[in-house]
Amino acid sequence: MSTSPPFFTQLARLLNSGQTRSVLVCGNIYDLQWDGSSYVPLNPFLLEKTQTSGLLQLVYELNGPVRMNKEAHSKLRGAWVEWKTGVDANTLALRELHQKGSSLEFYQDEFDRNLRESTGNPTLALEFLRQLTICSRAALRENLLIIVEAADMLLPEAGSLAALNDRQLHRISIVHDWFGDPEFIDGSDSVLLMAESRTLVHSRVSRMPSVLSIDVPAPTKEERIEFITRYIDQKQPAPKLWSTPEALGECTAGLSLQVLRQLLAGAAYTGQQLTADGVFEKVEDYIRTQLGDDVVDFKKPGHSLDDVIGFTKLKDFLRRELIPRFKAKGNKALPGAAVAGAIGSGKTFIFEAVAAELDLPVLVLKNIRSKWFGQTDVIFERLRRMLDALEKVVIFVDEADTQFGRVDSNAHDTERRLTGKIQAMMSDPQLRGRVLWLLMTARIHLLSPDIRRPGRVGDLIIPVLDPREDDRTAFVHWVLSSVKLEGAQTPPVENLARELDEELLPPDYSAAAFASLRSLLQALEPKKWEEVQAAIYDQISPDIGATREYQTLQALVNCTRRSLLPEPDVTDEDRSAWERRIRELELQGIR
Repeated sequence: MSTSPPFFTQLARLLNSGQTRSVLVCGNIYDLQWDGSSYVPLNPFLLEKTQTSGLLQLVYELNGPVRMNKEAHSKLRGAWVEWKTGVDANTLALRELHQKGSSLEFYQDEFDRNLRESTGNPTLALEFLRQLTICSRAALRENLLIIVEAADMLLPEAGSLAALNDRQLHRISIVHDWFGDPEFIDGSDSVLLMAESRTLVHSRVSRMPSVLSIDVPAPTKEERIEFITRYIDQKQPAPKLWSTPEALGECTAGLSLQVLRQLLAGAAYTGQQLTADGVFEKVEDYIRTQLGDDVVDFKKPGHSLDDVIGFTKLKDFLRRELIPRFKAKGNKALPGAAVAGAIGSGKTFIFEAVAAELDLPVLVLKNIRSKWFGQTDVIFERLRRMLDALEKVVIFVDEADTQFGRVDSNAHDTERRLTGKIQAMMSDPQLRGRVLWLLMTARIHLLSPDIRRPGRVGDLIIPVLDPREDDRTAFVHWVLSSVKLEGAQTPPVENLARELDEELLPPDYSAAAFASLRSLLQALEPKKWEEVQAAIYDQISPDIGATREYQTLQALVNCTRRSLLPEPDVTDEDRSAWERRIRELELQGIR
């Protein structure tokens, strides 16, 4: 494994080239990194990799001291005296050899006091660090590298300055002046601010032109395999795997090395063999923990397309085109598909079956928006890191029109930003064939046009319509299969099916309505046909017909395949008629 991961190479290039002197280090900052001899947290890794002559390293921890080694302390203390007096410490000591209360002692004590009082006082610590860079330019022969931990807590983004207290405002002002100082920008000292997300650091700092950022990614498959191999070689007793380190590395896509270490340490302690199912559960739990139970879930459908009643033409299309293109790689792969249709048409059930047949992890995106300021962006960045790490995954979004809203001037900034990021991710060439989007919606027209365009889910918009003809007959027989009638006078099943189809049930009977009726008959256990008739007669359909008609028409006008329409030879006149009917329904208040 390379001892210089790409993010560190990028960081070194930014600093060595003088492009910036202030860098936000974001992303997977709490994970382990290989420093050439062992796996260590990010801060020790950075200190080890940047250790060179002529560079003094300082680390500031929130509620902790400004840490430096003895050499750095001695040189900075001497430079502080020289900066304050205009004379180097040794010369000053000779001049004041026989004086009491000398300037040398005063400024040495001042340095020590500032260093001591910085502990537990982040405002003083930041001002002290700023002054050290001024001191460095004036009197220090070495350069400084300052690492500031928990920058998101020191300089929090709260939406408005009014939401911050005086001390927070003071710290933001200090850092803004510090990083905007032309002499600092043109100097040789560097500051690294550590925060999981750039959006968590106050925009007065994070959006400064002089502040650049780098992202620490989640570990790749190769990095996970290397970690597993090293751990097994060094740990006694070694954890038992059900297969090879390569297989475990592939199964743990999405895990950090910290969590992978916990997994291996637990197996080594108990002596029990790791299993593929146990590892997948650990991955799922970790992703839920990182993103939140209310944000994602993992779907494990228990049914396949063979269990889907009716929808013959649609199932043939799914098996013939959608599933093969979802399994493909590169340019042959679909970025995703949008599934449109009226409420109750069976969209979710059908495409859960598709997800099962793909035999891939299915990540259900439930609610990516957070009520806490700035957290929506953080959740998205965590999601993106997860997706970058996973080999291939299906993202299943039900009610997609409520998840990904508008991008017009009426939308909230967070909503526009989130929708824009999702759109960009859908068309990202690096994710094509690896991240497959399945967007379910009864209101396809409310999805952003930018999401519906070709190159995103607009490559394939699939209508799911109420069953007709043979598909409806299949549903009717499915309902009848749930009842067992008694008596010699019971009519043949074909006669019962015909009566149910043509007389008892309305023409626009949805898949959900058929399933509801079947469930009702199973519960009632009718023994006579008259009891079935009575049960159906007792049912009154809710007043949603106009809404369902509107949603069906929107699914038809947005469909991107002629072969999926009821009549493939649809004309422009037919489409115009659908659009006229949509406008008529909208005039009635149906949306």
